[in-house]
Amino acid sequence: MILPFKGANIYFETHGKGPAIVLLHGFLENSTMWKNLIPELSKKNKIIIIDLLGHGNSDSLGYIHTMELFAETVAAVLKHLKIRKCVLIGHSLGGYVALAFAEKNPEKIKGLCLMNSTSNEDSEERKDIRTRANKMAQTNLKSMIQISISNLFYQENVSKFTSEIEILKQEALKTTLQGYLAAQEGMKIRPNRNHILTEATYRKLIIIGEKDPVIDVTISLEEALKTNTNYVIFDGGHMSFIENAQELLAALKTLLKK
Repeated sequence: MILPFKGANIYFETHGKGPAIVLLHGFLENSTMWKNLIPELSKKNKIIIIDLLGHGNSDSLGYIHTMELFAETVAAVLKHLKIRKCVLIGHSLGGYVALAFAEKNPEKIKGLCLMNSTSNEDSEERKDIRTRANKMAQTNLKSMIQISISNLFYQENVSKFTSEIEILKQEALKTTLQGYLAAQEGMKIRPNRNHILTEATYRKLIIIGEKDPVIDVTISLEEALKTNTNYVIFDGGHMSFIENAQELLAALKTLLKK
């Protein structure tokens, strides 16, 4: 389905009936990343998947997609669907968006899962990496996207998931140059939101990849302990929904049962 939002079109789908669960994809991904989880999760829940601005079938909106702007699109979809409360599960960028949504709409949150994501702000090193990536993307977006996807996996897993990685690359290529640049700029300026986890009275979970090349496992553990947030550690990299699919589904089911 398509929802108009500030002159842009936002694509979303719903699956199943029951308590609402919103699944938010990561950078260079889109709502298709959830296809293997939906059949099981939708048995007892209403699953809502959204293509974030500049990704998949959703338009871009300006040249900086802040986490707050992304969160506004989520709020617009939930208002359209008349959803009063939900559990938010966000992968990477989707986790940053979930936190921004939770900050603005705490009364609507029943649970929050940061999947290979963090409530910390970007380090200066990460900001520099994003700046360099944006410069390279303007020269050769396709090459930049293809390299980026492979680098998100624990390198020993790359040969195991060649077909899955190829599908991810094809979906990532739906991301426009404007969408790529705007999301990177938005992630660079996002604030620290440790306090959202610390102050939350709802259920919360951090999914950690032990070999995550993007978010260091020790920093994730420190964050979980500092914010009193439950966590699980998988032995893969940044792409738990592929590298640790069964363990992820079990962890999410446990979160949803609480």
